[in-house]
Amino acid sequence: MEKETSKARLSPGSAGSVSRREINGYLFVLPVAAVLAALVVYPLAYGVYISFFKTNLVKKWTFVGLRYYLEALKSPEFLGQMLVTVKFTAGVVAGHFFFGMILALLLNRNFRGRAVFRVIFLLPWLFPDSVVALLFKWILNPVYGIFNHMLMQLGLIDAPQVWLSNAGLALPIVIAICIWKGYPMIMMMLLAGLQSISDDVKEAARIDGANLWQSFRYVTLPGLRSVLTVTLVLDTVWWFKHYTLVWVLTQGGPGDTTSLISISIYKQAFDNFNFGSAAAMSVIVFLICYLLGIIYRKVLEND
Repeated sequence: MEKETSKARLSPGSAGSVSRREINGYLFVLPVAAVLAALVVYPLAYGVYISFFKTNLVKKWTFVGLRYYLEALKSPEFLGQMLVTVKFTAGVVAGHFFFGMILALLLNRNFRGRAVFRVIFLLPWLFPDSVVALLFKWILNPVYGIFNHMLMQLGLIDAPQVWLSNAGLALPIVIAICIWKGYPMIMMMLLAGLQSISDDVKEAARIDGANLWQSFRYVTLPGLRSVLTVTLVLDTVWWFKHYTLVWVLTQGGPGDTTSLISISIYKQAFDNFNFGSAAAMSVIVFLICYLLGIIYRKVLEND
């Protein structure tokens, strides 16, 4: 009887065997979990911890509680920068989805050289942000920039314009550059979603008499719902906290017209050495991005 029991315990289908497989699974996942904890969880928790202190990160640690959070939420400067960030993010994300959807629909068709055009339209995403910013800064330079030269040759302007130092044009120009830089990611994700929609469904819609708009509205968009949700959340969060392109192009100027909240956080931390305040603003941005993700999922899943 004891031998039969021991054999049962060692058999492949026994509870003990399942437990060992589970342990092996945890051991395989453990290295990845450790890396994520070191690179994501710890920095996030440490940032929250810093936000409760007035500190230089070395010796000075004065507990201030929620002081920096309250100061940020009551500060007109912080609220103004948040408004600029919302305008910037809304413009960039809308442009990404407009151009990304159009190009994805076009590149989903069968035509000669489609693979070549896919590579060409993907190129902006492959360039580093700093390279793109420096390139456009050279193009828009008021002294030797090619953009002014072309407009003067066409007779559209009489004298060189200072584009990035114009308070009325700086933010739209920065948004346009960021749209050009980021639309390929949206295009490729939507293109992948389009290729997952069955041709039989599209053919059935055509047989039923659906025109192009009706086919897009009732077949394509519902088929892209899950892709749209993920893409919209990722793109919004990415550009809401974006820093590199805007900093290299304008450093938040002229004035505060392109001063995103990410630039304000950088200045608080590395210009003013107010790490506690910068950490508090970072936590607020994190919470806003988290809430935006929840709202997007609720709206798109219940649509």
